[in-house]
Amino acid sequence: MRVLAAAVLAGGLLLSHGAAAETRLTLKAAASGSAYYVMTVQLAETIRTETKGSVQPTVEESQGSVQNVKEAARRPGAYLFTSPPGLVAAARGGRKPFEGESGYDGIRGLFTLPAITMHWVVRADAGVSGFADLAGKRFVAGGRGTFTQRQSDAVFKLLGIADKVTLVDVELNAAVNAMRNRQIDGFATGGSFPAPNLQELAVSTPIRLLGLEAAQIESIRKDDPSATPLTIPAGIYKGVDTPTRTIALPVGAYGTLKMDEDTAYAIVKAFWARKAEMAKQNPWWDGVTPDQIALLGTALHPGAVRYYREAGIPVPAAQ
Repeated sequence: MRVLAAAVLAGGLLLSHGAAAETRLTLKAAASGSAYYVMTVQLAETIRTETKGSVQPTVEESQGSVQNVKEAARRPGAYLFTSPPGLVAAARGGRKPFEGESGYDGIRGLFTLPAITMHWVVRADAGVSGFADLAGKRFVAGGRGTFTQRQSDAVFKLLGIADKVTLVDVELNAAVNAMRNRQIDGFATGGSFPAPNLQELAVSTPIRLLGLEAAQIESIRKDDPSATPLTIPAGIYKGVDTPTRTIALPVGAYGTLKMDEDTAYAIVKAFWARKAEMAKQNPWWDGVTPDQIALLGTALHPGAVRYYREAGIPVPAAQ
């Protein structure tokens, strides 16, 4: 009986030790079908593989970066989310859309992700060759509360068509089918190119991407200095045979101080150890480099700092 009790006790200790050694990680990304959702799924598998299962990730769909940041204030434990740096800064500073809220001081940076690239896409047969032609057209400006929607609204106001476009309020993940079924003429989506949902759409429905002029891009940047010019090369999407000038926004992967240092270290190490391998499957990872950590705009997680110092990667003093 004593031997059995000892064995049960030992087994319990082993189970307890095993449970303690395994960390549950929640990754919050974007709407399913978007480039960032695909990235996050790939990142989750990378973390699981590189940590040999000691970190067990779960990917959750999100309606946008605002939701991701807001959940950072109340999520316990290991929580990794994606967001533009400017939105994190707004949360920490109590600015719109985070007025009167708290709990964001614990947000910490981990690494950067491929930038959000604005795509304004229309059916090729919709009679739209430029933004001015959107007047009277049915258009989804982006997922509710997302950077994409806010950027579309800003561009439409800048171009004087805000009150001329018929905006359709549907979730972004329904916009592809709505356009395929000719219920809308176009929609806006943000993500690294190539965007999987647009690649799939272009196979069955001829599309056109709307581009911005250089002067328009400069006007946008005056209002939002974080926006950077970017050109989507020709041939990325079927039937789009000319380059498209647009804007992009830096994106970061963030955690909070509720994530322990060892977990943050393991996540950051896993990302950089397998980034080149991930890029073989999805080339957008090639655009991410260690010197971009300054773009995160907030202090790094202590676990991330430990990794970067060990790897000989300079960490800005402010971070």
